[in-house]
Amino acid sequence: MPENPRRILLVKTSSLGDVVHNLPVASDIASAFRAPVIDWVVEESFEALPRLHRAVGRVIPVALRRWRKAWWRRETRDEIREFLAALREAHYDAVIDTQGLFKSAIVTRAAHGRRYGLDWRSSREPLAAFYDVALNVPRNQAAVERNRILASLALGYAAPASIDYGIVAEKHSRFVDARYAVLIHSTSADAKLWPEERWRALGQTLHARGIRALLPWGSAAEHERGERLRRALPDSVVLPRLPLGDLTAVLADAEYVVGVDTGLTHLAGALGNRTVGLYTATDPRRTGLYGCARASNLGGVGKNPQPADVLSALEGLS
Repeated sequence: MPENPRRILLVKTSSLGDVVHNLPVASDIASAFRAPVIDWVVEESFEALPRLHRAVGRVIPVALRRWRKAWWRRETRDEIREFLAALREAHYDAVIDTQGLFKSAIVTRAAHGRRYGLDWRSSREPLAAFYDVALNVPRNQAAVERNRILASLALGYAAPASIDYGIVAEKHSRFVDARYAVLIHSTSADAKLWPEERWRALGQTLHARGIRALLPWGSAAEHERGERLRRALPDSVVLPRLPLGDLTAVLADAEYVVGVDTGLTHLAGALGNRTVGLYTATDPRRTGLYGCARASNLGGVGKNPQPADVLSALEGLS
């Protein structure tokens, strides 16, 4: 590895929470070297996020999720060729796969440069053959730290003690002209949901304090849940389905964010919001809000926080 690598490619394609957890890697690299150029390969639906990082130069969107559903179409093959051409425009001092999955290893292998990734003991899939250098990163650590350790081993620097997510979002409140809290009630697994009656109790207390509830959603079932909560919460708003960039701006301007274990909650924490993460089926020591300036985790496996616990945690965040 050169003493001062000039151009580095990060491969972290998805999901939203994983992309958030990789943001400190770009901050670490930017602080360790003189003016490095950091490019990033990410799924097209999440490309707005690395673009917010002050140290990231070129964002290269990839559409693996969409392509695998229509790989036989000529349009798909054309898009793949265009992606590979964009990927290979530069030669990198280091290509670092912090995703550690077969799909990201293929992308890493296709790039020009010395390739780094996890060894067979450190990843869920046997990927070492895809890399020029396979590194051991202990698995019993928070995802943010695993990413940071891998990059620091690849590039030969010591990661800072502090964590910097490095993103700043434009703020706007075009959906409500009032103080508001974003209540992230939706997640990919039903076991991670927080009971609706507790969302209602929390939202009603916040309303009594002059704070309206904004309710984002992604699927039809999540929209239905949002509508049920809206009917129970005075002045609450079910947001339209927003692109990630607009939703990030809404999160950035919130008084509070309360959310279950999902990517948007991690994004809110990374933005520096006063954010409380609710955990009912996962361990926040492994998947919780981590290294965020104003965030708190509640609950855990088999535990279910009470609304009063959430309010107390919010009040404790400066």
